[in-house]
Amino acid sequence: MNEVGIPDIGDAEDVEVIEICVSPGDEVAENDALIVIESEKASMEVPAPFAGAVAEVLVALGDKLNAGDPIARVIAAEGGAAPDADRETAADNEAATVDEAEPPPQHARPAPAPAAVATPAAAPSADATVYAGPAVRRLARELGVDLAQVTGSGVRGRIARDDLKAHVKQALATAPAAAGPAPMPAVDFSRFGEVEVVPLSRVQARGAANLHRAWQHVAHVTQHDDADVTDLEAFRATLKDEAALRGVKLSPLPFIVKACVIALGEHPRFNASLDPTATALIHKRYHRIGIAVDTEHGLVVPVVRDADRLGIFDLAEEIGRLSAAARSRSLKPEELQGGTFTVSSLGALGGTGFTPIVNAPEVAILGVGRLATRPVWDGGAFAPRQLLPLSLSYDHRAINGAEAGRFVATVRTLLADLRRLAL
Repeated sequence: MNEVGIPDIGDAEDVEVIEICVSPGDEVAENDALIVIESEKASMEVPAPFAGAVAEVLVALGDKLNAGDPIARVIAAEGGAAPDADRETAADNEAATVDEAEPPPQHARPAPAPAAVATPAAAPSADATVYAGPAVRRLARELGVDLAQVTGSGVRGRIARDDLKAHVKQALATAPAAAGPAPMPAVDFSRFGEVEVVPLSRVQARGAANLHRAWQHVAHVTQHDDADVTDLEAFRATLKDEAALRGVKLSPLPFIVKACVIALGEHPRFNASLDPTATALIHKRYHRIGIAVDTEHGLVVPVVRDADRLGIFDLAEEIGRLSAAARSRSLKPEELQGGTFTVSSLGALGGTGFTPIVNAPEVAILGVGRLATRPVWDGGAFAPRQLLPLSLSYDHRAINGAEAGRFVATVRTLLADLRRLAL
């Protein structure tokens, strides 16, 4: 009998069980869904890693889980290949010294407030032994906590995630209050009339926190321009039948993404992130373009991976697939991670421009407004042209205004002359 646990789910924590797909006695094939979990960003199925019979379900609806937590016991089918649970458990329980802990990557995203979490203490001795699994060690590194200072509640003092959380909670409770803006006062709006309190969804609440953090920490500047897409729109119309045969919707967005990828290659500072100390720029040699998708649960930003290797129809297909997955809450964790630049297109609702908030730790985001036909002076007369409003927000700590102007000019030129997209 083998115990099946939650796989690696990236930086998601305390994901909630929203559906249980099996019962004791059920036969499952490899990759059949056992449960469905929901994080702040998306919902996802946890599949059976091998075929067999479900002996016991170890979770209930509403349970909060993390990577490695057990969810079911499954008896492997005869001849089936079940994972070596004993070997994995032994590796996870193996003690490691603090000095041997894996160092964080240089490009790791900084924790929101590591200084408030870290607790001052003398450096541990070289022979100090800490018992903790990889997930706990990774979380401790992100929070800036020295595991040698944490008291474990497990066998041989093994540190569990709850031990680490309790340590952080105590440190925050005893730390001096950080300087910052005064909180908004609470107002009893029911004094003025009837009200209804509607809780934010997990996606909306997490998005609000991320946007607030980005607005506080990023030096935002927004630059506006218009791209003449008259020829692009005429060319796109000629591809309508071919797009239908391919089963894709060919909106202007794939062309915009293609133009952005080429511009990122010419202006690599926009495909980068500031390091945690804001003293160096981390250039990324890959292109993963985030696409802001409006869903009934809130704004979600799935990522088009290897966008520089995709053609227009491939981009259209991938954007359509990710958008549908976002709206059905079936995105995988890896489809929400690793973005290098974001495009937020409001389509027909876009208006004449807006100020998008940088999706930190990225350093720039392109907002796209509503396409409109307007008269443009061609040197001899006014002619109707189709103009697309572009709004580039960027982190002024990493990018100056002249660089932003050149980037927008590149995107504008590429969209105005489709032949340049093939160069």
